[in-house]
This record gives sequence, C-alpha cells and structure tokens, in this order.
Amino acid sequence: MDDYPLIEDHGLIGDLQTAALVATDATIDWFCCPRFDSPSVFGALLDRRKGGHFSVRPAADSYTTKQLYHPDTAVLVTRFMTEDGTGEVVDFMPVTGTTATDRHRLVRMLRCVRGSMTFEGEIAPRFDYGRKPHELHLLAHGALFTSADLHLAVHPVREPHDQRLLSIVRAGDDLRFSLTLRAGQQRGVVVESSPGGPPREFGVAEFQQLFDETVRFWRSWLGQSTYTGRWREALERSAVALKLMTYAPTGALVAAPTAGLPEQLGGERNWDYRYTWIRDASFSVYALLGMGFKEEAAAFMDWLHHRVKEDSGPENGAGPLNIMYRVDGSSDLVEETLEHWEGYCGSAPVRIGNGAANQLQMDIYGEALDSIYFAHQHGMHLDIGGWKALHTLLDWLVDHWDQPGEGLWETRGGRKDFTYGRVMSWVAFDRALRISDDDGRPAARGRWADARDDIYVQVLDRGWDPAKQAFVQHYGADVLDSSLLRMPTVGFIMPGDPMWKSTLDAMDRELVSDSLVYRYDPAASPDGLTGSEGTFSLCTFMYVDALARAGRTDQARLVLEKMLTYANHLGLYSEEIALTGRQLGNFPQAFTHLALIDAAITLDRMLG
Repeated sequence: MDDYPLIEDHGLIGDLQTAALVATDATIDWFCCPRFDSPSVFGALLDRRKGGHFSVRPAADSYTTKQLYHPDTAVLVTRFMTEDGTGEVVDFMPVTGTTATDRHRLVRMLRCVRGSMTFEGEIAPRFDYGRKPHELHLLAHGALFTSADLHLAVHPVREPHDQRLLSIVRAGDDLRFSLTLRAGQQRGVVVESSPGGPPREFGVAEFQQLFDETVRFWRSWLGQSTYTGRWREALERSAVALKLMTYAPTGALVAAPTAGLPEQLGGERNWDYRYTWIRDASFSVYALLGMGFKEEAAAFMDWLHHRVKEDSGPENGAGPLNIMYRVDGSSDLVEETLEHWEGYCGSAPVRIGNGAANQLQMDIYGEALDSIYFAHQHGMHLDIGGWKALHTLLDWLVDHWDQPGEGLWETRGGRKDFTYGRVMSWVAFDRALRISDDDGRPAARGRWADARDDIYVQVLDRGWDPAKQAFVQHYGADVLDSSLLRMPTVGFIMPGDPMWKSTLDAMDRELVSDSLVYRYDPAASPDGLTGSEGTFSLCTFMYVDALARAGRTDQARLVLEKMLTYANHLGLYSEEIALTGRQLGNFPQAFTHLALIDAAITLDRMLG
C-alpha cells in the first residue's frame, strides 16, 4: 500500500476529450485514450506493477516536490528541489477541438530554473488495462510503441547542437531517458497517440508555442466567467476542473475521469465513473450558467435533448431514459471486473463499465426537467421535436411515478419507495407545466397537474416520520438521507417551513460529523454492499446550500470554509472524505465541484 500515492496527491490535465492524472512526484499514473471511457494506457493508479506509467524525477537521491497550476489555466507544474538546483516538469495537453479524434498529445516540458538538474524518466505503457502486449521501436528521431489498437509516438525535444543532451535507451519493451539541464534550459518529450507519421524532433520554439497556445486557450475560456463574489478562486478552479471533464464533441460531462478508486480502502465499493449521468444535468446547468459559461451549458443541454428525443431506455422496464450514458450518447456500459489488477492499495474488485446503468431511478426525470426549465429561463428553448419527446416522456411518468426504484445512490439492495425519487418526479411535472405556460406549448395539463399534486400529498403523508419529525429516506423507514437536502432547493418545500427546519435539525444530529455529511447510514439502511464509506463531499456542499436557504448563514459559512480545507493542494476533490481527512473515491468528482459552485453562489447571495 505504501507504493501508492494518496488519491489527493494528483493534478488533472486534459484536452477536452480525455485526461490524465499526474502525481506530485510527476508520474502520470492514469491516462485513457482516445476518450475518457477508453481503455487505459497508463493505469498504475490501480496496479503499480501491471498498470503502466510515465514517470519523471530528478536523478538525485533526495529531493522535495511542490505542485501548482500555471495561473488561470489547466497547465500543471511539478517543481523538484535538490541540493544542486530546482527543476520543473510542466504538463499539459493541447486542446483538440470539437471533432472526435484518436490523436492526443501529452506534453512534458522539463526545465531547470536554478542551478542544474538531471532528470530521469520512464515510459512504460500497458495498453487496454494491461491486457494487450505492445512492441517498442527505436527510430532515428524518437520511438514508437505499437499495440493492436493504438500506437504511441515519442517525440523528443531537441535543438541541432544538443543531440547528446537527451539520452534514450530501451528497457525491454519500455523506454528510459535521462536529461541534464542547466538554469534557463528547457527540453522535454511529447507523447502522441495515433500520430499519423513517424516520430520527429520538436524544436524548443515549437515546444514553447504549444505551451503559449494552451495557456491562451485556458485564460480566454476562464475570462468568460461573470462571477465576482466570494470564494472566486475556488469556484474558478472548480470550473476549470469541470471543463477538463467535458467531452467537447458532444458537450457531455463525465462524473470523473477515473474508475475503480475505492470509497473504502480494501473495500468493494469501487465503481467506474467515466460516463455521463442524467442526474448531473441539473447541477451542471445551474453551476455553468451561474458562472456565465453559457456555451458549455448549451452544449450539455444539446446532449440532454438528444437523449430525451431518443427514448432509448433499456428493455427491462427502467423507463425512457437511462440513468447514464457514454460520452457519445451510447448506452453499452456492461460491467466487468479486471481480475488481473490488484486495485488501488489492494482495493478489489476493479470494475469497468457500470452495472447500475439499467437501474430504475425515478429522480432522473425531475433532474432532467429541472435543468431544461432553468436553461429555458436563460433563453435555451426546446425545439418542437424536443417538446414532443418531452410530452411523451411525461405521459410515461404519469403512469409510472408511483413505483419503487433503486434511488439516487444506486444502491444494490433492492427497490424501495425513495422519497427523493418522488420529490423529483414532482419537479418533473411542475417544470413541464411551467414551460407549457411560458411558451404556450400543448400539454396534458390535467393529467400532469393531478400527478404533481398526488405526489405532493403522498410525500407529506408517507415520506414524513412523525416520531423522527423529519422526512426520511424511503417510505416506512426512519432513516435519514442527505439527498433530501435538495427539497427546498427545488421548491418542494419552503426553507422556513417548520417541517423542513425539523428535518434539517435531525440531519444535524444524525448525518453531520463536524462539518462533513454522510449520505445515509448503511448499517441502518442496508444497500446491498459490504463495508462502510466516508462522508460525501457533494452532500456537504448541499448542506451548505440548505443552511444558507434556511437563514443559518453563519453556520453555512463556517461549514463551507471548513470544507474548503479538505480540498487537495490544487483545490480538487474526490467523492468522499475519510475520518483521517484523506480523500476517497474517484477523483476529481464533477458532482462535488458542481455542488461547490452552487453552494458558494447561494451563500454569497444570502450574505449580500
């Protein structure tokens, strides 16, 4: 276990079609190509021996490292300090654009800024999660890794007068190199997938141009932000992280760029998050529009509209929408286990695909309609075909809302009548009726309004526990669930209502640990899985939002400030926080960063 870096000891780089994790020792230990959901090329994060990596380090025995982002960009800088000098590894991926491509570049600039430094590197790809062999070809101007489905070219950065500055040698079917630099010198390596030609040498000027263009892109993009309130730096870093997790050809946002990182060390709660959840739609649109990123919000809404029009839900009765899709909108997410990988710190099984894809989760319709309505309020209207598809979806929901499902947290312990699912079904009908009123669209108003009102009455009757004086996770239970923190956010109940105030007080007692919030208690409400889990960062930010809306702004501000201390050194969050403060689960998690933005915007507005 000591061979694995902490999950939080990573930065994220990407080109808007895929991404890579770079540890604080400058090792790339996670990179999938050519898309987020493609097989890994470097996967040492999930198996240090068999996963593959691209490492760079000083040759010195003793050194310290620091890591930061180049200001207002997604360009990552890892600094090494030794007795002989200070060096930097500058990592980035030139942005590929909105056309899907197999060609992606990992750019690693090595530079000495003080004294002198010898860098040592190793490029050891393991294609298709380490399941497919490869060959290494050393050529006149670089090297080429070839496997059955993917080729990687290694382009050295050289000037005509320094041919001996960079030394490249074979180590079996892997590649090792060393590079000695003095203060002010800069060289490096570019690794390119599907290069379309043989390896070639980059000049330093061309190398620098890639850096300058990438910096300009990110600063121009971030410059679109209209947010000027409190915690601006944290929100802007979250926005960059979300942009890095967006698949530009379709506008889809992946839940995380990783798979298999455990929610409990040594446990079985290890899932593949490299897909797009319908549920993220509501948070995405609120957060992106809240910061002024209209183009990204519109692109995601376009992706969502296509899913609504497809009406291509699974044939197992799970409804017209799947709960998640691949970034291209396809729904082949068959779950399998990588038996040959040991998992992060021995946390097996390592899963790819996601077996929850065919679950029945009734809340997704409310989340989809809530985001469509919010976008509608910002001038992003459904076309006629989209409204017809939405009408069909709502007609289905009229007949199916009153049934048990697996719920927001994708439990595997059987279907239940989850209160949150009912609340979000209420949201679906409410928002559809509002859009119809605004645009004069034809609607089954009587049926939709009756369903909306029936749900409301049912939730008050069966979702409320008089003994607990709180809304509960599912009908017939006395277990609390932090998903219900969204009840006032979506307008189901007013934040000052006595029933909501007592629910929030009950959550304070049972789900909140200092400032951190658990989803629910798995011991009190078995979810079909063994083991425990940490507090959910998403839920903590939802708690901040709920406190702010309830007028408890001093408490909300303290909880938010404390939560910001749990971010990693770059302002990034995984899914969960352990009792030790260690980050757990897939990293970074989009849902958490979306909730951070929402909570901060709400609290900033309440503080005035």
